[in-house]
Amino acid sequence: MSTPLAGLRFSLVGPGRVGSSLARWAVAAGAELVAVAGRRPGEEAWPGGPRRVDLDGLAGLATQGQDLLLIAVGDGDLPGVAARLAGRPQAQVALHTSGSLDAAVLAPLRQARTSAGSLHPLKAFPQPLPDPAEARGVFFAVDGGPAARDLGFRLAAAWGGVAAEVPPASRPLYHFAATLAAGGVTTLLAVAAEIAGGLGLPEEVTRGYLELARGSIAAAAGTLDGGHPLAGAITGPAARGDRETLRRHLEALRLHAPEKLPLAMFLIRETLRQTGKDVEPAGNGPERA
Repeated sequence: MSTPLAGLRFSLVGPGRVGSSLARWAVAAGAELVAVAGRRPGEEAWPGGPRRVDLDGLAGLATQGQDLLLIAVGDGDLPGVAARLAGRPQAQVALHTSGSLDAAVLAPLRQARTSAGSLHPLKAFPQPLPDPAEARGVFFAVDGGPAARDLGFRLAAAWGGVAAEVPPASRPLYHFAATLAAGGVTTLLAVAAEIAGGLGLPEEVTRGYLELARGSIAAAAGTLDGGHPLAGAITGPAARGDRETLRRHLEALRLHAPEKLPLAMFLIRETLRQTGKDVEPAGNGPERA
């Protein structure tokens, strides 16, 4: 078994879905988990028997001499956690897992000569994902000091992922786009299911929508792999300019789900824009269909 992280010693703050997953991927790649700090650190079995620290005792946690302090807590908790950890000597590198915040949130740790950075896995974690195979192909957004960036790239490579630097100024919109690609897709599926349910259609229809979405995502991946823009994979009546079908869709929405009309109009306009169609043909825009 390959152990690209052999010799790396680290501690984890925040053994939730993301933190526990990344920690187990690291252990599987040969790293040693020294300590785990969390609200209920003793509830989960960890390989190697790391020391357990309750978050109330976080100010007493010292990771000096270790290679990494991995911090996987909520965005709102990061400033306070960093401030509490800064009171003791810490590892050579500290990485947080937030997508919307950059390395600056760990500034208190820099005063203790720890190189601060971020390592955000662009992946949904509906539950802990301990299998290291889950990391393969995942994109990791990295930023921070030189040592932090280097370790972030090393970790991603060890897990079979892909990493690139996402600078601080790009972080908010990078993360917003991530919510569109993950939560936004699921939101649209929930809307489709709600429409089907309102029509009294069986659950099999909703599962059919899910399968349709899977096929659409697969087609988008194939388009990107072929070196073409993702917009080339967009299908449906707006993408092909079928205004008669759009007219029927919008009329049905007005009758049965009028609250969905603003969303439908936005998606039509954005599809037209993405596919290079005439967004508002004179006197015959989609809203007049």
